[in-house]
Amino acid sequence: MPTPRETILAAVHARLSALPATALRGDVLPERVPADGLLILRDGEPGEPEVTLSPLRYHYQHRAEIEAVVQGTARDAAFDTLTASIGTALAADRTLGGLCDWVEGKRDLDPTFF
Repeated sequence: MPTPRETILAAVHARLSALPATALRGDVLPERVPADGLLILRDGEPGEPEVTLSPLRYHYQHRAEIEAVVQGTARDAAFDTLTASIGTALAADRTLGGLCDWVEGKRDLDPTFF
């Protein structure tokens, strides 16, 4: 039986898989990037929980990362379109069908260029 963490990450991956870009999970960056772009979901670590004492509950803030890769002559526009589609897909149901309290995309740009 999958853990709640695994179930939530699988739901995020399913959302990414519905986008036109190829969505992978935990894979290495392939040599060729598909024309529609590539998304790689990195599971991340949940870290230490916050604790509520009455009733006793543990609350995790889990940060998973999504690598978005595009190629071609209009990379900037393609990247903006792809990252916007990720935000739209996640915003459609912030609880992933009740699996978690809240899911939110945050855009951190890594200045790494290929």
